Amino acid sequence: MTEDEARARSRFMVIQIVRLTGLGLFLFGLLAIAGRVELPVAAGYLLAVVGMAEMLVVPLILSRKWKSPKP
Repeated sequence: MTEDEARARSRFMVIQIVRLTGLGLFLFGLLAIAGRVELPVAAGYLLAVVGMAEMLVVPLILSRKWKSPKP
């Protein structure tokens, strides 16, 4: 495996981990909204919104930042 392949693989893994943590925050927020977790409902909404943003927006930002330059 070349250095470029290793870098691409690690970046891909980072993006997937960010997506998974965003999903976890979103689900935890939904649990708080439903009253299954001892958190205020407002905190649940905040966690859900932040988790959704982390799932949908942050991977796009990272992939644009790490995009290979055009030759």
